[in-house]
Amino acid sequence: MKITAVEAIPFAIPYVKPLRFASGEVHTAAHVLVRIHTDDGIVGVAEAPPRPFTYGETQAGIIAVIGQIFAPQLVGLTLLEREVVAARLARTVGNPTAKAAVDMAIWDALGRSLDLPVGDLLGGYTDRMRVSHMLGFDDPAAMVAEAERIRDAYGITTFKVKVGRRPIGLDVAVVRALREGLGEGIELYIDGNRGWTPAEAADAMRQMADLGLLFAEELCPADDVLGRRWLVRQLDVPFIADESAVTPADVTREILGGSATALSIKTARTGFTGSQRVHHLAEGLGLEVVIGNQIDGQLGTACSVAFGAAYPLTSRRAGELSNFLDMRDDLLTEPLQIVGGELQVRPGAGLGVEIDADKLAHYRQDR
Repeated sequence: MKITAVEAIPFAIPYVKPLRFASGEVHTAAHVLVRIHTDDGIVGVAEAPPRPFTYGETQAGIIAVIGQIFAPQLVGLTLLEREVVAARLARTVGNPTAKAAVDMAIWDALGRSLDLPVGDLLGGYTDRMRVSHMLGFDDPAAMVAEAERIRDAYGITTFKVKVGRRPIGLDVAVVRALREGLGEGIELYIDGNRGWTPAEAADAMRQMADLGLLFAEELCPADDVLGRRWLVRQLDVPFIADESAVTPADVTREILGGSATALSIKTARTGFTGSQRVHHLAEGLGLEVVIGNQIDGQLGTACSVAFGAAYPLTSRRAGELSNFLDMRDDLLTEPLQIVGGELQVRPGAGLGVEIDADKLAHYRQDR
């Protein structure tokens, strides 16, 4: 089970419409397919979605760091030496999605080698998760119509609403329209992507106090330490730390410092190995946890649901597992299916997915 090669293949698939939020907008899924090859002929796969406005990574940068720095350090290691892999990747600062994809492709290869599902190797708690759908910026009527379409087509009843615009009344109107249009049977929470000041966030939350919000996520910048603490003390819903709490050290700082009371775990940026560390810490601290979305494709979503379903804590809440629906196509031979508001973990060895060679040839950017 020795690693013989590490591939990083750029591909690009357009979105049905641009996805807009406070930290930027995305028109195309310009991602990287990572493949881990072993001396047994096994190939593990994962997906790295660059988010330059959040983590500073680009598609070209991910390819460069994997090919020039990570691959030479990993070739010759076995699939079981995951802590050695983690230690060697940690020598390089940053590059979270590149590291995460390498880690998850190794787990996929290990599962295939052992003929066991990754979800079972991680924890095996359940085989499915409820799905939460992310709604990007638009006017109230359009966002209500989109939520109704998603609810009626896929049975999804939990929605994460992107906010963070100025004036705050734009977003307050959207969230109110969603609650009034969809009724009390729908779960709603908001994500500001650090777009408001603490004072603006506090004002907005007061205006939405009657709307029964589930969570509030990253409403203001993480480096406004005193402002975030001031805001969190006022809230009567859990405040989710997302990009401000990626590592266990980040989690410890944010939670013990009073800057957050819940966490978003995204396998696209912490892989399976790092996500386990964050999960176990959150469990020990008694925190609410949601499985977040890095606007992943279906391969990334397969990773998210495999991890989220593996533990009681992460499977308790709806996971953000549906944004591949916004892509015009994907790379898997068998597309993921959301049925009755749930996404099932793929059966089979590893992640239980296969890459369609013809689609990869069509969408890859290096040929």
